[in-house]
Parts: sequence; C-alpha cells; structure tokens
Amino acid sequence: MISKETMMLPILQVAEGFKPIWNEFLDEWSNEDEFPVYLALSDLARYVSTLVEKSDGEELRDIFSVVERWHLEGDKFVKETATVGLLEDLQNTNVVGVGVPQKIEPFLLPQTKLWWQKVSLFWSEGRVIN
Repeated sequence: MISKETMMLPILQVAEGFKPIWNEFLDEWSNEDEFPVYLALSDLARYVSTLVEKSDGEELRDIFSVVERWHLEGDKFVKETATVGLLEDLQNTNVVGVGVPQKIEPFLLPQTKLWWQKVSLFWSEGRVIN
C-alpha cells in the first residue's frame, strides 16, 4: 500500500527532472510539521506540462504509470490526492496551459482515466467525485 509518507518516492524514481523541484519544495516547507502535498502536486502538474511541451513521451508514460499505481495501490489519502490534487491541476489550463490536458489524455491508464473523467464531469456538470 502506498501511503502519504511514501507517495512521492515512486515519482522521484521515474522523473529525474522533478527532483530539484521536489528538493526546493522540501526546503521551503522544512519548518512545517506537515508538508502540503497538494502544493507539491501542483508543482508536479507544472512539471508534466513541460514534458508535454518537450514531447517527452517516455517520462510521461513513466509518471502516469506511477499515477495509476497511486489509484490502485494507494491508501484513501493517496487516491483522493492523486485525483483532487494532481488530476484537477492537470485539467486546469491556468496551471498547465491551454491544450495541455488534451495532450495528457493519451498517457492515462485505465484507473486514472476513470478518475480523469470524473474530474471532468465535476467541472462540466457539477457531478460529485466519488
């Protein structure tokens, strides 16, 4: 089971370019009792958008393999955070840029795609994400 404490480890194993961003995040929040994981996931969403711009399909596949694991193997917090934290930001053009969400969709694996669609329906129709 992937927990809040171990959630970011698999991302750091597959996204070498995200490590400096993560380390800066850790430095910035080192005096806090708890790291604001949602903010870290916003940083990850912005990093993913740079990979989309560079057409780095290999690293995108690796990252979304981890996101799929979060949805399948994560505890309740990890699953919710992956959806409401990361997927929402990846659909938010104010975070990732215009056109990026559509370019991300081909990299989504089945469980992540299901939650992606639920987030999309929340924003377009007001459906509750459950």
